[in-house]
Amino acid sequence: MIRPVYLVDGARTPFLKAKSGPGPFTPVDLAVQCGRPLLARQNFDSRALDLVILGCVNVLQDEMNPARVAALRLGLGAELVAFTTQINCGSGMQSIDTAYRYIREGSHDMILAGGAEALSHAPLVLRRSAVEWFGQMAQARGPAAQAKAMTGLRAEFFKPIIGLERGLTDPITTLNMGQTAELLAHHFNIDREAADTYAMQSHHRLARAQQEGWLDDEVMPAFDRDGGVHDHDDGVRPDSDLAGLSKPKPAFERPHGKVTAGNASQISDGASWVIVASEDAVEKHGLTPMARIVDSAWAALDPSVMGLGPVLASTLLTERHNLGVVDIDLWELNEAFAAQVLSCIAAWDDPDFCRAVLGLETAFGRIERDQLNIDGGAISLGHPVGTSGNRIVLHLANAMKRLGKKRGIATECIGGGLGGAMMLEAV
Repeated sequence: MIRPVYLVDGARTPFLKAKSGPGPFTPVDLAVQCGRPLLARQNFDSRALDLVILGCVNVLQDEMNPARVAALRLGLGAELVAFTTQINCGSGMQSIDTAYRYIREGSHDMILAGGAEALSHAPLVLRRSAVEWFGQMAQARGPAAQAKAMTGLRAEFFKPIIGLERGLTDPITTLNMGQTAELLAHHFNIDREAADTYAMQSHHRLARAQQEGWLDDEVMPAFDRDGGVHDHDDGVRPDSDLAGLSKPKPAFERPHGKVTAGNASQISDGASWVIVASEDAVEKHGLTPMARIVDSAWAALDPSVMGLGPVLASTLLTERHNLGVVDIDLWELNEAFAAQVLSCIAAWDDPDFCRAVLGLETAFGRIERDQLNIDGGAISLGHPVGTSGNRIVLHLANAMKRLGKKRGIATECIGGGLGGAMMLEAV
């Protein structure tokens, strides 16, 4: 028996742009900051939760299994099981997907599912040669052996590598994520002006959403240890224009590349939670669902074109339910890069691509801009990797409710050549 599953509430922290050093919050700090007010506004005892699942990619050494650490800090009890998921950019959506499947199949009734990431805390990594030298020093016995080992010391050992840079490079293709977006821009003829225009619109849309108060129920203020208050996504640039966006040089493929710091997602810190519940739990606790989780799908493809992951995963999802582009009212497609988002739109509207890659008889169809990322996305608010998949599901539910829309899909590309998608329906 397959049971209906509902998303009943959710909250996130502001997404804080990474600056010159570690930000004020670790991943668990962030998860606790938005988890406390979310749980405080519920009319059920937190002991009604069956499980906690948290997506996190860059786990800190002091917070191993951050789901468990966060659950304990939230006061959810030593008896509650909590585990962490990791599927790169899809980690926050994977937490919801796992919760959805547990509840659908009847083993659980209510799960707290989230994502948390503090990219500003990404570690600095020693070079392999430096690690080997430290090992030799540790094994050296006596003054003579230590002096001999010291002769191998090199100045480069004191220049660490940024761990995040290594993490954003695919180990199979050796391409970094920006280079994969450049490949897509080349394949689908996405020019620099189109990418910059998309980025400008992302900033304008987020700024409007903040000004109109459309994010007030979604974004919970975060309070740091120095008494500072963080109450909004601070990477947004309301005055963004094409003149300013045209100035940065290509970040990865000079001089003719299309991807720049201005039209790519921001490196940021943030967390997001949603509460996923069965129909029994909804009735028992008098909950008001935001949306029903209809289904989810995952797809895999060549890592060099990982940015097309949303096309494969979302099309698989719509085909499974005999739906077309006209049946989806809203889309949240994580903005890894403007060129990548525009390439996905172009791929869906390309009959040859759809026949050859998706197995369709004709083009899937064009997704209109007034249906896609209507309140901005990762270019304007940031992409804390383990969190974004959770945020786009939460925001899709909120946007559908605000606009009275029936059906939506949240989807993202995933480093390593994957894509994830989740379909929601209005209750």
